[in-house]
Amino acid sequence: MQRKLILIAHNLRSTHNIGSLLRTADGLGLETVYLSGYTPYPKAKTDNRLPYMAEKIDRQIVKTALGAENMVHWEHVDDIGNLIADLKHLGYQIVAVEQTAAAQDLLEYQPTAQVALIVGREVDGIEGEVLEMADKVVSIPMLGQKESFNVVQAAAMALFRLRFL
Repeated sequence: MQRKLILIAHNLRSTHNIGSLLRTADGLGLETVYLSGYTPYPKAKTDNRLPYMAEKIDRQIVKTALGAENMVHWEHVDDIGNLIADLKHLGYQIVAVEQTAAAQDLLEYQPTAQVALIVGREVDGIEGEVLEMADKVVSIPMLGQKESFNVVQAAAMALFRLRFL
């Protein structure tokens, strides 16, 4: 039996990244994707956004999601603090993917529970206050000269690793 695995995409800006994350989530059989903060999200039945804005954002997400937005359970949440507290109460270990001095190498990390993986802002990464709420911070080893991966590639690598441990 596989461990429950969910993704939290917090404060991302790119609709194309969201579409790609939803496709990745479908491919890896994630339970849920939470789109938190100002992260764009697909059109919803109970959408409070202006209709033309919701439709415009939805069209952009669909370009890369290619239907995964309808196959993966996703939710938009404004407050990541409440979401993290709720997930911890449900027994999830909150794991952030970020490069910090205290981060554990993803290849050495062994989950002890079901996992909620957080990825954050495309340029600046996950905010410090969100990192403080995480139970664990992991980083992906970089072998080339670049300092980081695109958020979608980082999420895909981490989720794949966690799915098949």
